[in-house]
Amino acid sequence: MDNHFVTFLINAKKGTYANSKVEKVKSSRLGSHDYHYKEIIDGKVYEYHDTYFGGTKFMGEEVVYCYDDKPIWGMNYYGVTLDESLGEEAMDNALRPALMRVGEDKEVIPTRGPSKFENNGYVYTFKVTGTIENFDGIEQIYKDNILIYELHCSGGMIE
Repeated sequence: MDNHFVTFLINAKKGTYANSKVEKVKSSRLGSHDYHYKEIIDGKVYEYHDTYFGGTKFMGEEVVYCYDDKPIWGMNYYGVTLDESLGEEAMDNALRPALMRVGEDKEVIPTRGPSKFENNGYVYTFKVTGTIENFDGIEQIYKDNILIYELHCSGGMIE
């Protein structure tokens, strides 16, 4: 796997949804929430698009483009907030801070966050199987040992 791609993917994830200071871009489809990130690494232009629908129950897709706008990698995801009273609180205290640590846990491929992260009484976990080229994962957040959020994701290289 191209190390430039992995570096870009980590930068893109930290430069979009995970970073609460980054604003969404114009919706690409009706009802969508969108983020976009672009970077040139070693002469290659990479672009990242993240589009999702919903709030406490949501689905989305991330796609990385390179080589003259060719899609080269993607990930689909579906998540559910099981305790809706903690929706934004859980995102701000657990999910976004965990996702900002993408790439730091060398035991986990850089598709979401680290294998475990704790903050303000929340526990975030991410279990993933496979490689960056072909993977499946499950992300969970617990509050007081009670599961309050779960996301399933899968993806890999596009040819």
